[in-house]
Amino acid sequence: MRRIFLIGAPLLLIGLLAGVTLAKDQTAELRARFDQESNPVRKAKMMPKLGSAQFSDIESDVAESNMSGALSILDQYRTEAGTCLNGLDATGVDAEKHSAGFKSLQISLREALRRLDSLMGGLTADQQAPFLEVRKDLDQMNRHLIRELFPREPGSDAAPAKPGQ
Repeated sequence: MRRIFLIGAPLLLIGLLAGVTLAKDQTAELRARFDQESNPVRKAKMMPKLGSAQFSDIESDVAESNMSGALSILDQYRTEAGTCLNGLDATGVDAEKHSAGFKSLQISLREALRRLDSLMGGLTADQQAPFLEVRKDLDQMNRHLIRELFPREPGSDAAPAKPGQ
């Protein structure tokens, strides 16, 4: 019984380390595909998968107390989401009638906000501050997309405002 434990423990550790390495490789691969894509709709459709991979990396970094690494990845996610949003807006497509891309990006942002809120619950107020700045931008993008996708909803009489304006 002890031999199994002594053999199993190092194998488990190796498996966990390999899993972290594979996750980071997957993120790099997804990011490379994202960077090469020029179509804003296809780029936005990549965001849920890319965002999920990035948040796994962020959570891993926070668990290892690597706040600067986590913030770097989170900032990169914010930049990528902003690029998608600007690209989708530039197409001039009515998001209510043709939601492809808009919906994918909104789903990614909603999930990012949920995971970020969950993550920040375990941080001190000082550690939360830079995360809150990014969260504010992500929330603005999310609200912008919701107004574009559902312009006739009550309370959305005004034209959708772009984030940062």
